[in-house]
Amino acid sequence: MQTTFHDIIDCLVAALEARDVYTSGHSTRVADMSCEIALELGLEDPQLEYIHMAAHLHDIGKLGIPEAVLNKKGTLSLAEWEQIRMHPEIGYKILSKSLELEPIAKIVLHHHERWDGTGYPCGLKRKEIPLGSRIIAVADSIDAMTSHRPYREALTWEQCRKEISANKGIMYDADVVEACNKLWEGWEKRQKKQR
Repeated sequence: MQTTFHDIIDCLVAALEARDVYTSGHSTRVADMSCEIALELGLEDPQLEYIHMAAHLHDIGKLGIPEAVLNKKGTLSLAEWEQIRMHPEIGYKILSKSLELEPIAKIVLHHHERWDGTGYPCGLKRKEIPLGSRIIAVADSIDAMTSHRPYREALTWEQCRKEISANKGIMYDADVVEACNKLWEGWEKRQKKQR
């Protein structure tokens, strides 16, 4: 059953990657980093497995975003940005169709919440945000910052680390950021091999 679950997740991620060039490889990298952070925090199955699957599927709601908005090269308009901000809720609606995926759906719904309550879609703060969502928020940000985008160059790993640290206790859970301390070097080495 677990193998079938992972096969379905791989199919969903492949569908998303077919529509969104940026997402190619992003979901796998975020899932790997999220799993490593969770292990560093001492988490075990089933929570570890839920976080890993949610990280793979965190952007699945982008399937509901128009392709012209998703792959736009220039700056997004306010209306387009609002469409992008809907992807956690769309992802939640997709995944919550299955009772088995409900724990994963909740993690996906809240992966853009911020520690200080200024995130979306619900404006949750601190420990109101599911731990899996807090972990994915950090991993997602790290991969986004260290990846090239059409509108900006990638940050160096040192710049990224400083940015994450500067937002500890603001955007990100301090415990999650601290859990990354032993992982940065390995992530940088892995990225250099992959790209």
